[in-house]
Amino acid sequence: MNRLIDRLRTDPLPWLLLLALPGLLALSSAELSSLPDLVHWQTLATLAGLMALSRALESSGYLMHAGTHLMRRIRSERSLGVALVLFAAGLAAVVTNDVALFIVVPLTLSLRSMADLPTGRLIILEALAVNAGSAVSPVGNPQNLYLWQAADADFLTFTLAMLPLGLGLLLIVLALVPMMLGSNSISASALKQPVRLERGLLWLTLPAYPLFLLAAEAGWALPAAGIIGALFLIFRPGLLRDLDWSLLLLFILMFINLGLLAQLPAVAAQTAYIDALPGGLFSAATLLSQVISNVPAAIFLAEFSSDWRLLAWGTNVGGFGLAIGSLANLIALRLAREPGLWIRFHVWSIPVLLLNWLFGLGLLAWLG
Repeated sequence: MNRLIDRLRTDPLPWLLLLALPGLLALSSAELSSLPDLVHWQTLATLAGLMALSRALESSGYLMHAGTHLMRRIRSERSLGVALVLFAAGLAAVVTNDVALFIVVPLTLSLRSMADLPTGRLIILEALAVNAGSAVSPVGNPQNLYLWQAADADFLTFTLAMLPLGLGLLLIVLALVPMMLGSNSISASALKQPVRLERGLLWLTLPAYPLFLLAAEAGWALPAAGIIGALFLIFRPGLLRDLDWSLLLLFILMFINLGLLAQLPAVAAQTAYIDALPGGLFSAATLLSQVISNVPAAIFLAEFSSDWRLLAWGTNVGGFGLAIGSLANLIALRLAREPGLWIRFHVWSIPVLLLNWLFGLGLLAWLG
């Protein structure tokens, strides 16, 4: 509870949503009793279960161990960049983009004591990489998770629909490596294991992860999340205490506020202009993500369209560009704590947004 209170003290967004709620209620004429119906509880349960499982994998130390093992084989800045991009993208597809950054960015920062590295550019690449890698998976990021749970699509169908876009985004990020990094020789062989390995926690989490995904796909996310919570409450209660519960509160408020906003006639009327944009819903989702971030953009636009593929494509491309486009960008820049990195991030991310948008338009035209 103390952690939740501390987070709410430092994060203004939940308070802004709470302040906006009475006005939206008055404008929409909705009843208080109808507000829980605006919340997608399946998504919240799936998110809660994945938060616990991802944190358990992170806490086991084996993901960091894999990263340090990989780093010891690096011989140049460019090979380091490629390795970190692929490692970050792969992790993001499995344990979500924010958890991937909490592993890869500290690992990158730890290399500074061994070599004179452009850590700022490496972290920019990692932020872009997790946005690309997470695009492929239904559980890679919150907007995919919501759209997967809200759509009539199984895990494989969603993944195959996202695969062409995600691979293209990753190739664009990889193409940046030789432009951003030199060929200087480095050696990370002296990198030490920074965390303690917990085999028991790993073996508790590994079988639970695919079983939970199967339960979520079958529509049993609520009871499955309860079982996950009970397991960790028995075997690792501290892990549940350290989860970012304020994120679930933020999602509840976003579902309610954006649901009410979508009911306003003046707002609904603006959606008539979506089809006038090149790429239609895909471009609308990309642009809106630059204004309110990609998760709220997905929740809001889903009120007006059931085309989950275009929404997922647009909001994933919208994670690039401005830092606000994706929570992952903000996490990476905050973890880096490097002066001037915010400006340098946008020097690279805004052109990448344009390239990704053009790629997405071309892919849509090709796939029909």
